[in-house]
Amino acid sequence: MTAASGNKVASNRVDWRALWASGDLARFCFVSLGILLHATNETMVATVMPAMVGDLAGVQLVGWSLAIYELGAIVAGAAAGRLVSYVALRSNMMIAALLYAIGALICATAPSMPLFLAGRLVEGLGGGALVSLAFVSVERLFPRNIWPQLFGIMSAIWGVAAFSGPMLGALMTEFLSWRWAFGVFTLGGAAMALASFIVLDTPEARKPQASSGKAPPFPYPALACLALSVVLIAAAGIDIALLRSSLLLLLGLIGLALFFCVDALRPQSRLFPSHLFSWRSPLGSGMTMVAAFSVATCTFTIYGPLLLTTLHGIPILTTGYIIAAESIAWSILSILIANAPLERERLIIVVGAMMIASGLAGFAYTIPAGSIPLILLCALLQGGGFGVCWPFLTRVIVASARDSEQTIASAAVPTMQRIGYAVGAALAGIVANASGFSEGLNHEAAAGVAGWLFLAFVPLGILGCIAALRIALPALRPQQAAG
Repeated sequence: MTAASGNKVASNRVDWRALWASGDLARFCFVSLGILLHATNETMVATVMPAMVGDLAGVQLVGWSLAIYELGAIVAGAAAGRLVSYVALRSNMMIAALLYAIGALICATAPSMPLFLAGRLVEGLGGGALVSLAFVSVERLFPRNIWPQLFGIMSAIWGVAAFSGPMLGALMTEFLSWRWAFGVFTLGGAAMALASFIVLDTPEARKPQASSGKAPPFPYPALACLALSVVLIAAAGIDIALLRSSLLLLLGLIGLALFFCVDALRPQSRLFPSHLFSWRSPLGSGMTMVAAFSVATCTFTIYGPLLLTTLHGIPILTTGYIIAAESIAWSILSILIANAPLERERLIIVVGAMMIASGLAGFAYTIPAGSIPLILLCALLQGGGFGVCWPFLTRVIVASARDSEQTIASAAVPTMQRIGYAVGAALAGIVANASGFSEGLNHEAAAGVAGWLFLAFVPLGILGCIAALRIALPALRPQQAAG
């Protein structure tokens, strides 16, 4: 028994030196660059936004910058995993990197906000595909016994990108131009497309995926509903008029509900597990919590730097440090809390939810007040709350899913996050424009927007906390009975 256990442990250890000698480690580092490019760009736009709006105008379209990017990433991420059944991994990676580079080039040279948004959509398509293909590459190119270690490294890369993005945007804007921030990603995408041809030269990467069965169908109807609903919600925030904006918002929310219904009716191509929002199981409560907090918390990333520079003259570099601190708190607390006992995980989820909601509510006071220490505290609470609860929340959701749907459930958490960011950005645009940004960017408009932009999402923060308590209640009842 002991010898067998020892052999099993030994077989799961990674011989990094041999992996490097074989070229596999270098290949892994290369495919992980797709995650770095996507995640850095995703977070960088927050700190380039003040300079970009000053150059291009169109402050009423700021919410679209994240919504349209996430929408492209969702569609491309869903498509890339299926396309490898028909097109070689290497070809997929080259096309995705080229799309990303073209999108970044459009953003870097855009003379107007609408063209910039077109570039963000193309960028999102390329970036979402690169992330999906990075995970596919691990499955296809590397031994199964080292997948956990490789996925762990990919999570660390995402964390590095999350806090380096705002800093890169701030530094580029401070010393060069916001356009150069996108120019860097144009060069990065083009270099990755060229290197894909050279580095991904194994038989597994050069041939379409061999599949014994039929590839799952692509979820065209569901994604079409999602795209249309996000566009309708975002459109409701342009040129605010009570009847028109209300009608567009209502149609967008109906389209969003239809998206989840259509997804549930197509089991072969579904993106989410059964009983998605049912509070009778931890899965439904958990997915409600993911959706609520994802929608509610993207407002600081999108509008925080814009409001702080316009209202209080706070330098872009300082706002970059604050957003970076939020991401660092997420990463550090995720690591520190990772070894907590399993019997306490549901209590930890509640603590994390309370931290997120407190940070969100705190921004409603600290952003208008302009107190940098208090703004930093709220950012640390919000980011740290995600770091505390997200790993355990994901585990509870996956463990609560049916055996046949656990793979779908694990992929559903980041997908729901992206949908939440897209919808949240669109809703934030409505609140910001209704509060004053529709008249243009100035101190008075920013003062009117600052408080309402965060207060409007506090109810969703409360909903997230209630969902967390709902997850925790089944774990508390046995203890109470035993006592």
